Amino acid sequence: MKPQGNRYHPLLIGLHWLTLLLLIAIYASMELRGIFPKGSAAYDGMKTWHFMLGLTVLGVVLVRLPLRLALHEPPITPAPPAWQHAMATAMHWALYGLLIAMPLLGWLALSARGKLIPFYGLELPALIGPDKALGKNIKEVHEFIGNLGYALIGVHAAAALFHHYVMRDDTLQRMLPGAAR
Repeated sequence: MKPQGNRYHPLLIGLHWLTLLLLIAIYASMELRGIFPKGSAAYDGMKTWHFMLGLTVLGVVLVRLPLRLALHEPPITPAPPAWQHAMATAMHWALYGLLIAMPLLGWLALSARGKLIPFYGLELPALIGPDKALGKNIKEVHEFIGNLGYALIGVHAAAALFHHYVMRDDTLQRMLPGAAR
């Protein structure tokens, strides 16, 4: 399906902003858990929400990615140089990689550490058998990529603002919710 006009399909716009809200909640749950004593109900609750929201992102991206491939993207007006388009494409795929890898790594880490995998009242199956050393290694990779995620998300947002305010093209407006601008 070709894009209509100069905006993304409304479903893609909604899923984009839903993903951002989920990422804010995911990062906040990990950053804010430190204000509670370790082992307290609030601390454990923040960890549980972190797990569940991360798996929710996986579900959203598994819907979003095929739609993104089917619905295509509207052209940027005026068109950016080819190198900028290539950089944007690489950034988008890096972000999709983050959105898929992080929940899977978290699920693997919990599985290897013999922990429950909560999902809104359900318990998901372990992906691998218990192996505490492997679980620790996977958790370290998960945390490293999570820190890298701050940079990827920041560069993505900064690029959208750069295109809007400096390049003065419609890159940002194509993804803004609401009526056509």
